[in-house]
Amino acid sequence: MRGWFAVYLRELLILRKKIFRQMASMAVGPLLYLVAFGLGMGEGVHVGDRSYLEFLIPGLVAMSSMTQSFAIASEINIARFYWRIFEEFQAAPIRNIAYVTGEVLAGVTRALLSVLIILVIGLLSGISLCYSPGFWLIVILNSFVFASLAVCLAMLVKSHADQALLTNFFITPMAFLGGTFFPVERMPSWVQSILNLLPLTHAAKAIRSSAFGLRFESFSCLLLGLLGFILFVLAFLSVNRAKE
Repeated sequence: MRGWFAVYLRELLILRKKIFRQMASMAVGPLLYLVAFGLGMGEGVHVGDRSYLEFLIPGLVAMSSMTQSFAIASEINIARFYWRIFEEFQAAPIRNIAYVTGEVLAGVTRALLSVLIILVIGLLSGISLCYSPGFWLIVILNSFVFASLAVCLAMLVKSHADQALLTNFFITPMAFLGGTFFPVERMPSWVQSILNLLPLTHAAKAIRSSAFGLRFESFSCLLLGLLGFILFVLAFLSVNRAKE
């Protein structure tokens, strides 16, 4: 396991090299959503007893922690298909579990950075919510789920274009349907049953509940933790297969 830090450090060095471009990229999406869905709908729009902007910020946190942690798959694919770095990892005395741990932690780190940017944007917009330890726990678990999924799928795809297809068909629809921009409870019951199968739906619900100072969603927390563990194991098995 000692090799995990080398893998993690490599990803941090890559992130540091393009940190300003990366932060700008992480800020553009939330800003557009806040303007289009928040300010564009006006201050008079409320969801329950909260303004729509207050409802939107936790949803953006859930969505961004998903997309940014999953984006580690692109870095892995670039390393595999263009730089051939994965071949060097194969030759290096680094265990597969250490490789997976380093990459997943790198994905979680990217996600946390994007969340901090969103919270700063929210504060500048006059939105101040409750960012308790429970809030950060759910954010980390959500990031862990999708970072593990990213490593798993990055080992299975055959090209960088295949990874883009997975993002377009799975991550993007989930970003819009997982309770980010609207309350899932307002959908028909059969649609709710489908949306409740999405991990982002549970993450958005739990993050929003913690941000509003409501009861901690322990079921969602346990569900995300279990799913993250399963995907982490699958990522490990996928790396084993890729190295064979």
